[in-house]
Amino acid sequence: MFVDSHCHLDFPELAENLDGVLQRMRQAQVNHALVVSVNKPDWPRVLQLAQSQPHLWASVGVHPAYPDTPEASVDELVQAAASERVVAIGETGLDYYRSSGDMAWQHERFRNHIRAARETGLPLIIHTREAREDTIRILREEGADEVGGVMHCFTETQEMAEAAMDMGFYISLSGIVTFKNAQDLQKLAAWLPLDRLLIETDAPFLAPVPYRGKTNDPSLVVHVAEKIANLRQQTLSEIAKASTDNFFRLFSKAKPVTA
Repeated sequence: MFVDSHCHLDFPELAENLDGVLQRMRQAQVNHALVVSVNKPDWPRVLQLAQSQPHLWASVGVHPAYPDTPEASVDELVQAAASERVVAIGETGLDYYRSSGDMAWQHERFRNHIRAARETGLPLIIHTREAREDTIRILREEGADEVGGVMHCFTETQEMAEAAMDMGFYISLSGIVTFKNAQDLQKLAAWLPLDRLLIETDAPFLAPVPYRGKTNDPSLVVHVAEKIANLRQQTLSEIAKASTDNFFRLFSKAKPVTA
């Protein structure tokens, strides 16, 4: 059994053929997935999708790379997270790659998400790009260690991974780990403590080899697991079990569906 810990099934590339996506998931034994929100106006759509399938869950959040979108207050995040299908806050964080200039708006948005996570007790889904130091600093300042979370689609350094894990965070690896030029990330995958590993697709983006360049979907998370197993010289079943156990340990509001 596999879990895709981060995907965007509500995006048009996947939503337009959702039945086919769900069928491919079943065939690949990807039994659960977390549908992650990025935009406040889309929260109802993400939640409706999670409510439609017992093996899907949702998050609520506003992506840090979207400057021209409605902000979410702490109260609004807390209220939306009350749904039984919402198991996390995010994705949130900092993205200095797509934005420049005064980053005060990103910092405030990030802090609101951390405060909402602390109020609800739900874990955080963190997006960070070219903002290593500020991401860790704000997490520490806001007491994110009270709830922990996941560093999604991780491509940063071992030093940052250690700092995040010290605050109770897990590290999630995507299809990038299968790319030929991802040697540093592959070394990190081999080093990473097994009890902190999650796997994801970030679908519809970042399809793993041998599907690179095509539309990604949660069924392909198996290829991420296969690459990690190879790098760690472990069996695929070991990676599947550990990443699945870690998912339900972190996102404790989610419960595995056995039927």
